[in-house]
Parts: sequence; structure tokens; C-alpha cells
Amino acid sequence: MLSLDPLGPEWDCPLGSKDLEEEEGPWGGGSGLPPPGCFPGSWRHDVGLDCKGSPEVAEAQAWTVYYYSLLQSCLQQAGLPETQDRSQVPRTGNMLLCLSPAWLTKVPAPEQPGEAALLVSKAVSFHPGGLTFLDDFVPPRRATYFLAGLGLGSCRDREAAELARDLTCPTGASAELARLLEDRLLTRRLLAQQGGVVVPATLAFTYKPPVLLRGGDASPGLRLVELSGKEGQEMLVKEEVGAFLLSEALGDALKVAVKLSGWRWRGRQALRLYPRAELGTVVDTVLALLEKLEEEESVLVEAVCPPARLPFLGSPPPGPELAVRMCAVVCRTQGDRPLLSKVVCGVGRGDRPLRHQSSLPLTLEVALAQCGLGEAAQVAVVRRRVKAAAEAALAAVLALETGLSAEQRGGRRVRTDFLGVDFALTVASGALTPVALELNGCLCLEACGALEGLWAAPRRGPAAEAAAAAPLVETMLRRSARCLMEGKQLLLIGAGGVSKKFVWEAARDYGLKLHLVESDPNHFASQLVQTFIHFDVTEHQRDEENARLLAELVRARGLQLDGCFSYWDDCLVLTALLCQELGLPCNPPATMRLAKQKSRTQLHLLRRHGPPWPAPSLHAVPCCPLESEADVERAIRQVPLPGVMKLEFGAGAVGVRLVEDAPQCHEHFSRIARDLQGEADHPGIGLGWGNAMLLMEFVEGTEHDVDLVLFGGRLLGAFVSDNGPTRLPGFTETAACMPTGLAPEQEAQLVQAAFRCCLGCGLLDGVFNVELKMTRAGPRLIEINPRMGGFYLRDWILELYGVDLLLAAAMVACGLRPALPTHPRARGHLVGVMCLVSQHLQALSSTASRETLQALHERGLLRFNQLEEALVPGEYEEPYCSVACAGPTPAEARVRLLGLCQGLGIDGPHYPVAHFLSHFK
Repeated sequence: MLSLDPLGPEWDCPLGSKDLEEEEGPWGGGSGLPPPGCFPGSWRHDVGLDCKGSPEVAEAQAWTVYYYSLLQSCLQQAGLPETQDRSQVPRTGNMLLCLSPAWLTKVPAPEQPGEAALLVSKAVSFHPGGLTFLDDFVPPRRATYFLAGLGLGSCRDREAAELARDLTCPTGASAELARLLEDRLLTRRLLAQQGGVVVPATLAFTYKPPVLLRGGDASPGLRLVELSGKEGQEMLVKEEVGAFLLSEALGDALKVAVKLSGWRWRGRQALRLYPRAELGTVVDTVLALLEKLEEEESVLVEAVCPPARLPFLGSPPPGPELAVRMCAVVCRTQGDRPLLSKVVCGVGRGDRPLRHQSSLPLTLEVALAQCGLGEAAQVAVVRRRVKAAAEAALAAVLALETGLSAEQRGGRRVRTDFLGVDFALTVASGALTPVALELNGCLCLEACGALEGLWAAPRRGPAAEAAAAAPLVETMLRRSARCLMEGKQLLLIGAGGVSKKFVWEAARDYGLKLHLVESDPNHFASQLVQTFIHFDVTEHQRDEENARLLAELVRARGLQLDGCFSYWDDCLVLTALLCQELGLPCNPPATMRLAKQKSRTQLHLLRRHGPPWPAPSLHAVPCCPLESEADVERAIRQVPLPGVMKLEFGAGAVGVRLVEDAPQCHEHFSRIARDLQGEADHPGIGLGWGNAMLLMEFVEGTEHDVDLVLFGGRLLGAFVSDNGPTRLPGFTETAACMPTGLAPEQEAQLVQAAFRCCLGCGLLDGVFNVELKMTRAGPRLIEINPRMGGFYLRDWILELYGVDLLLAAAMVACGLRPALPTHPRARGHLVGVMCLVSQHLQALSSTASRETLQALHERGLLRFNQLEEALVPGEYEEPYCSVACAGPTPAEARVRLLGLCQGLGIDGPHYPVAHFLSHFK
């Protein structure tokens, strides 16, 4: 297998005399006009492709028409509707395709000297259901992410490269990075040195190599010979080529390829294949190619990887031996972690190299089966090796980029967001081995799209799975959101404790300008925000008055706010009142009061019988509010026992208890009334609202959290986690697992129940945490927390799905719709256990100290979320910390966690971790 360019019909061509500068058009020759009549099909041609104010010459117009026809052909073959021209009455869309550089304009950005904003005047916009529209934008829209298709040097490619350079918005590609990534010698050395990826044995003669190729350690199987000149090198070339052809690095290769390497030769390089034994012919070809070199270019002599010979069951089929080329798309995800998106293969004759666009796309399973490898376990091994190599390749590229200047990358905000990696499948050291041939931008993604097109409407098939571009789109959305939020001025009400330390780090990372209102004048966060306003927010009977006073303080300080929000239970109603005073987006104060008081939430939903159906009343649980001993007597007659008694405005399961009879009800009510009278008795659990209680029916079933993102009453995202059995009669959380282990139908029931309950209470905008139980009759509501989920939930969701609930909450507070992936895919599983001071004081002071757990976290052996500052035991306690382990399956994560808990002293007879994890089997 060879790393060949996709264009041109010849696979073995003689040396040409033309240099790149003498060629015209994207195929190297011709008039520069697109080929006529390429796309059979029927669609309207009388559409307005001209962009007002940016006229195009005839050649550019022809290319715009060509790309529009290509788009219509792709839509037609996928069974999707034709693009509608609504340029006279445009609507907004978020994913825009610009078919001509004339549809885009760069405008200097005064706030960033040397950079420019990118404005869109015309585009094809994409919408759910496969709908596309041709839109004009007056005034032009400002891009918040840009990804350009960078080709081989045509006029339009140069225009695209210039558009992508030095933008203020995040950019997914640049000509500067493309030049680096498509230099085979550079990337081959990079992969061999940093990525640990197998590459073909290669001998390279380079003339004045680029800085990135100078010096450095030797790479396995790669020899670099720096030439002082292009002439008089006969003896050196003969000596080096002779040694290379006899070296063990070539392994079983019978042929070598001689080719040129460098940006100029992409798609139009001279290439020759020779038997390994023909030393003289190889030397002559190398010498001839040396004459064509310019600075920073190379001549490569590389091994042609022999195709893997796979044994067939029975007699092999007639015909030539087959070879497999594997094409992997790998994307940069949250935290700059590479993720393999999809693998697509091509199969062809083993004696000829395979190219992009010259073979039909196949799944890995089908391709290997055609070559004789049909056993599922062996296919899985090949897939794992391709995944490891492809992800290592992108990791190496990202590591290279971190050392480049903004000028070398093509701009301050340019990053490589996805990569295509071409592999040959060969045998090395007795094992099937993917060998990385080359890196590319869009070719592998295009091949994956062609494979996905096999199941296009109207005939759907089993491969209607997540598209190869899905992780790329998630990265585009995430980077776009960061661009939108950078510099936003947000007022935050209530700082929270140590469990919310992530807020200040995230705000700095996102470029948010936070202004904090907090009761504690010495809170550590006072030094981490733009403005600190010391104000007592604990007197909730005065929330309306306090909201007016705070609004006056904001105006007096001249704060120009984009939004106001809170993630702290005690401050939610005050926040809604303050937003109302300042005219900022938020749910109405009455809605927040309803959701804040647990008995009011349940009783309100019990009366919501629909339509529509299913109604929220199906999920509500009978309960009775308690303010006196007389209320307890009344509640016992109304609510079936056993029941659950809890604080109306409580948090963290403090004071929640299972009560089985009337004496237990009276006893627990009296104890809470005595022990937890006000905020000073247990700060941060809602006692500033009073210590009223409620009695609700005890519901059997498994407990789950559903974290929702809503905007304008629409469900944008939902994340379901499972909780382990609690230590009855208390309800303090013990263990958790994410993603849920429930069947998809049950998961969907939980999501819809949480969504309906929020809508039933009037919660239309925000990030909400809904606790439910899955019973044999369906989901039942425990309570709604009208704010971002606490404990470890934000951290876990960010780790597994790449979605930051904090950023989503901030966007909603600014009136911006968070752009979340429609069907986010979890990148593994997390299983965790809570540590309590009452049960783990000895371990937390020794074997499982905060320092030990933090060190294990930094080594990637566990995830540590500290929830409380001090190791202070008490009757009414909240978890001190959460300790979790990750794994590709829930079982592996569970086994790792149990082993760690046993070694750290967290597991024991008094706190049986295996029992708490038993729900997750």
C-alpha cells in the first residue's frame, strides 16, 4: 500500500516537466473552469447565487454554480429536499455553508489588532430534518467558528486560506497548518517520534529542510539525509539507497516507491514503483527528482507495505490477492483529547495502490471479511489498533501545535479539530498491524460520508448510527459557544463552598467577567472576580427588598450586565427577583418559589392532569406540608406510611429520614425542630428559609438524577445517572454511575418525566437537576432542584459528554441558546462512591487523605471531587467527597473502584462499597 494523492487517473506516472506554478485549475491544467455536466439530477437553477456588494468574475461564478450543484446532488442522493431560495425573506440558521469566498468578508477588529472578524452575507443554512435554505443576511452575520476547505492551490483555495488567517473567531484549519500536516516527511517523523505509530520504512533526501525537521532524535525506520545542494550527489545517493534497500527496516516489502514530498506536490506528484532489487533504477529516479526540489522539499524512498495475507476458510476465492486501506477520522474533543469517530475501508488489488475516490467505501467488518478475516474477535483487535494509532496521531499533531506560534498556526485561534489518517493493513512481527501512510484533512471524512450515504432515505439500514462528523460538530459548537461568551459580564449570586471551586477556574478559562454578590466578606472567591459586593443574602423574608437594593448597587457601580444567575439553592428566588428588577432573562420569581418548596412542587403537579398527556400528575407523589405537631397528625392520616420526612427547603439530603409509623413521625419532626432551627445550625442547606418539613409517600424503586438544559421551553440536553442504595433510614447518597444502566426506553421515560415536571412548574429556561425514582409503574418525582446539579455532576457530564452545564447555565442567563449535541455520546463510564466523615474519618486522615486522593486524581487513577472543607463529624452530615473510577464498561469501572476503595480503607463492614455498587450490575 502507498500513500498516494487522490487526484489524477494514473497510479504509476512518468516524471513530468511542469512545476506547480505552470499549472492552472484544481486538477493542474485546463482553463480553470469546473468540468461541465458533472451532476445528473433535477433541481432549480434560477436561484440567486450572487452576493450583493461582492460581484464575482465569470470563472468564480462558474465555480459557485458548480458547488451549488454538487450540494444539490448530495442532498438528492441522500433523499433530502432541495435547497429553498429564501434570500428575499431570510431566517436565521446556525450551521452555514458558504459556496463562494465572495459570500464572506473580513473586517478589522479594533479590540484585537492584527485580527479580523468574519462576516457572512450569504450562505446555505442547514436545519433539522435535512432542510436547507439559501439565505441573504442584512446586516451580515458574525461568524463564531470557521472551517475552510483548503485545497491544492487554486485561486479559490488561496482566497479561502486568506479568509481563515488571523480571525477573532475559533478556526478549525489554516493553510499554514495544512502545509505542515500534508508534508509526508514531517508528519511521518512526527508520528514515529511522538505518536508511537507504525509508519513505512522511509529514506528521505531533503534540501534545506524546514526548522521542524532539523536535529531531533532518530526515528525508527526513518532515515533523513540533508543535502547541501541538488547536484553532485550521485555517490551519496547510491550509498544511502543501497544501504536502505538491504536494511531490515523494509521487512518483507518486495517493492519501494520513489516520490516527492512537499506542499507543491500534493495531488500532482511524480511516482515510480520498483522492485527492491533494482538499485540502479531507484538511484537514477532519485537523482532525477532531486533536480526538481526546492527548499524544504524532499525525495522519499519508502517501503511498499505488503498486504496482509489472511487465511480463508476452505479454498481461497479466484482472482488477484486483495489489499485493504483503512481510513480513520479522529476528532479533538473536550480537553484536547483525541476520539476516533469512524473507520471506513477500501479493498482492491494487492499489486496496485488504493486511492481515495477510486474504491467503494466499506465497513471494517465487511472489508476484512472480503480478505478472509471474518472472526469478530480478530476484527475487534484490528479496530482497537486502528483506534489507538489514529488517536495517537492526532495527539502528536496537537502536541506539535502547542509549540507553534500564532503566526506559524495561521492565527491565534487556529486549532486542528479533526484529522484523517490513512492506514495500510500489513503483518509486522507476526501481528496484523495498521501502518500510517499519510494524514489528510477532508478526504477521510468524505469517505465516511460516502459510506453513511449507503443508508440514505428512503432505505434506512443498520448503519444509521452517529455520523463520522458528529464529534467534529460537537467541537465546533463548543468552540463557538466559548467565542459567544468571551467577555460576557455576569452577576453571580452566592459563591458556594469548596465544591464550587471549579466555577472560578472555568470562568477564567471561558473569559467570563464575573461580579459576585456574597454574604461572607472573607470568601476566597472575592479575590477571583471583577467586582465583589458584600451583601447579606440569607434573610429570605426580605428577598424582594434585597433585590431592589442590589439593583440599586449594580446601577450605582455602573455594571453593564449581560446576565445574572445562581447555582446556590438559597439564592435562587433572590436571583429571579433581581433579574426582574434589572430586566435580565430569568424564570419568573413565582416559578422559582414553586420549584423551591418541595411540597408545593408535588401538590401543584398532582393537579396537572393535562392535556397534553402523559401529564405531570402521573409522576408526582402525595405529600403533606408540616409546620406544627398538629400538621404531623393530619399528615399521618393523609399520607400512606412508610413515608419520607424532609425539610421543605433542604439540600444534600440533610434531615431526610424514612419514617414507618406515627411515633417515628413525631420523633423526627421534634428532633429537626430542636436541632435545625436556623442557618447557623447548619449553613448552606436552606435553613434561612425556615425549618418547615413535609411528609411524602415512600416510593420503591431505583433512584436517578436527570440533569436538563432547557431554553424557551425546549429540551436541549438531558443526562441521566444512577444512584446506589442509601443507608436507610437515612437518604444520604452512597454511590452513583453514569451513563445510566437502564434500558433506553426507561431512560427516555425518566427524561420525559423530568422535562414534563419542569414545564408543569413553569421552568422554561435554565439548567435543572431533577431527582426521580424508577418504579415498576414508571418514574416518580422526588424533587426538582431549579439549578445546576451539585456534587460531582457537572464534572462527570463534562468528562463523559464534553458538555459544561456551567457554561450552558451562563449562556441561558445571557439569553443565548446553548448549542448542545442532539445525541451526545458518552466517552466511557464513571462509577463513584461518597465518603462520609462519620464512616471514614480514620481513612480520610491517613490512607485516603485529601492529598493522597488528589495525587491519584492527577495521575488519572480516579476522579476526586471534594465537597466539604473540613473533616468535622456530625449527626446531620453531607458527604465529604466523591471518589470515582472510569472504564470502557460499567463493570470495569466498578471493579477498579472497588479495588481502590479496599486499598484506601474506604470499603469495610460498616460501609460495604460492593453493596452500594450492586445496583449498577
